[in-house]
Amino acid sequence: MTAPGAPAGPATQDLLIVGAGGFARETAQAVRDAVAAARERGRAPRWRLAGHLDDDPALHGRDVDGVPVLGGSQLVHQRPDARVVVCVGSPRDYAVRARLVRRLALPGSRYATVVHPTAAVSASSVLGAGSVLLAHCVLTAAVRVGAHVAVMPHAVLTHDDTVGDFATLASGVRLGGGVRLGRGAYVGAGALVRENTTVGAWSLTGMGSTVLADVPPGEVWAGSPARRLREAGGPALDELRADGERTGRGPETRMRAGTRMRPETRMGSTAG
Repeated sequence: MTAPGAPAGPATQDLLIVGAGGFARETAQAVRDAVAAARERGRAPRWRLAGHLDDDPALHGRDVDGVPVLGGSQLVHQRPDARVVVCVGSPRDYAVRARLVRRLALPGSRYATVVHPTAAVSASSVLGAGSVLLAHCVLTAAVRVGAHVAVMPHAVLTHDDTVGDFATLASGVRLGGGVRLGRGAYVGAGALVRENTTVGAWSLTGMGSTVLADVPPGEVWAGSPARRLREAGGPALDELRADGERTGRGPETRMRAGTRMRPETRMGSTAG
């Protein structure tokens, strides 16, 4: 209930979190924290956490950290009133989020953007639909984050960074100014990326790495300074090939194709 004299905010909407693993649980907690922050300010919360959806039948009907698992992911089609955020993926298969979004085939308007209340998002930055920013993330100036991007706690994105759809920035990542992360790129925990560096589509950068040179699409790099270890895993390479078929472009330009924006949140908005 809004306090007397408080400005009216957007109506509270139900939110379904697809997934029930670690990232999904962290997102659920971010929503709870945003709801609490909104209520402390006397405002209506942006979201009402309706539950998790997960394709593991063993989880159906159970609670995860007090949030019910309502059923499989296809239940999103039975709740057209609810907004959705897809919270799956790991370094072992960081392409799964893209596959699941494609399979659900929801319009972009169904996807929510969740931002923890402690995140700092500048007024000049833009977040795409379906993206999640967890606690204490910072977007400094003119940062562009695509759709379905996962930004874990304490990540810092500085001026003019561009992050493609389905990318993942693990906890503690630091991007220098003007960095370009390609579609689906995974940057491991604590990695540092030098200013004006390109990290290619569907590549993986190992945790704690120092990236001083461009990382090509579809490769795994690690170390300080980071060096090539091998090709990325099969699912990531499948996505890279599919992107090339959709765009008709070669590997060296696929990253640019992966940075289209579906703006959802501006000017430091939060999930509350």
